[in-house]
Amino acid sequence: MGAGGVYDKRMTAGEGEDSLTNRQGHPITDNQNMRTVGRRGPTTLENYDFLEKITHFDRERIPERVVHARGTGAHGYFEAYGKVGDEPIAKYTRAKLFQEAGKRTPVFVRFSTVTHGIHSPETLRDPRGFAVKFYTEDGNWDLVGNNLKVFFIRDAMKFPDLIHAFKPDPVTNIQDQERIFDFISNTPEAMHMITFLFSPWGIPANYRQMQGSGVNTYKWVNKEGEAVLVKYHWQPLSQGIKNLTQKEAQKIQAQNFNHATQDLYEAIERGEYPEWELCVQIMSDDEHPELDFDPLDPTKLWPEEQFPFLPVGKMVLNKNPENYFAEVEQASFGTGVLVDGLDFSDDKLLQGRTFSYSDTQRYRVGANYLQLPINAPKKRVATNQEGGQMLYHVDRTNPHINYEPSTIGGLREVVQEEKDHEPYVAGNVVRQKIDRTNDFKQAGERYRMFEDWERDDLIENLVNALRVCRKEIQDKMIEMLTKCDPDYGRRVREGLEQAGSKDSGKLGTGGPIGTENAGAAVKEAERKGHQADPY
Repeated sequence: MGAGGVYDKRMTAGEGEDSLTNRQGHPITDNQNMRTVGRRGPTTLENYDFLEKITHFDRERIPERVVHARGTGAHGYFEAYGKVGDEPIAKYTRAKLFQEAGKRTPVFVRFSTVTHGIHSPETLRDPRGFAVKFYTEDGNWDLVGNNLKVFFIRDAMKFPDLIHAFKPDPVTNIQDQERIFDFISNTPEAMHMITFLFSPWGIPANYRQMQGSGVNTYKWVNKEGEAVLVKYHWQPLSQGIKNLTQKEAQKIQAQNFNHATQDLYEAIERGEYPEWELCVQIMSDDEHPELDFDPLDPTKLWPEEQFPFLPVGKMVLNKNPENYFAEVEQASFGTGVLVDGLDFSDDKLLQGRTFSYSDTQRYRVGANYLQLPINAPKKRVATNQEGGQMLYHVDRTNPHINYEPSTIGGLREVVQEEKDHEPYVAGNVVRQKIDRTNDFKQAGERYRMFEDWERDDLIENLVNALRVCRKEIQDKMIEMLTKCDPDYGRRVREGLEQAGSKDSGKLGTGGPIGTENAGAAVKEAERKGHQADPY
């Protein structure tokens, strides 16, 4: 195999297209037995075929993602409309993939759950990741988001704390709802997300029938270097949107804890290709004092009546991965992966994620993770990056010159024709919250917008989660939920009063969030277990 990664087709005597070899290319003549001294052993140290096989097996797993560990994915394409709403898209962005109606860009999408482990049930209450890699002519663009359009926190400083609270207790290794609400009850900005998460929106029926959102605020930049703020939204087309109640999800989990992965795979195999329309909301790039929230706050929605959803294209997923590990597990995304015409806003959470995501991939997959086929751009690449674990090939024309500038054949900078976007920034360097937090208004609005069955499920799930928490945590949550909406707080308080008198002392601790009597299930397993004699 040369630098271009092309295998020749030579074979030795007796070898065919389906013959087994090891990674050195040696034909394997016995894949059933190690070399031993006599039939019963012991084995000999020079068992090279066995040693290569078992030592690679010992290393089959790479470090699990801290977040978004459980996932699946598919290939497809994005087709641009050439407009944003009814306007030419070039008015707002010069990004090439959007300019021409009908232009198709290859994509790979990874869907995931956020806080749970790599083999966790896909029925658990959790946000869902919705990450799209666009293989554009200008290089890759990663649009990394979730199914829910808001988030728990607005400052990246709190991200490790948030995830630690939702992850299993470091002593018991069990997710503990009291730990979660200990954090949430001290984080008022999370009320909007909690209202979504504990409603049926916290358990999408599958990956095909859920929305997606970039969550954070980005910018679009046109040829003149002028910028606007944008939010991205994926809207399911013919497949629609479906969510599950807690009880419905638990019944499905008893039958199949891979149901969402199976659903996506089988739909694509049947030719029922899921489609989403990409819409954007656009806002001028300033502080917008007329709003009662900061437009850069990722815990808030931009009101659709003021900032309508404008279609810019659609995405179709039409091909399943050929290998899960190579294409889904090693797929690596980053919020900082933008192409010309796209830019960052000052969103604090976005700026923290932009460092963290790509840093995670270098640790998890390796320094040269962008040379893997699933991550590599589908265009020319030429860098002066050198070495690192698992370097696959040198991606420059002159292998001797790995620096710039050079007069003897090194790589050169590309001339930029369009104007840079040059936002003006001034102010003291401080550690402060944004001015317009308004933590409760949109959560209350969302509560009132829910249908009755959604509100009922939301209240039941919050009561089931909070009933295992100590009273001071319950009281803080009720106080904040009441600030969102008096009926919201009242119903949770009354639910806790009724549940407490009925089940006090029988609940245990831990268990997936929103589940009913997770602790009682531990005792039920012991009680219902069938006696057996040792063998």
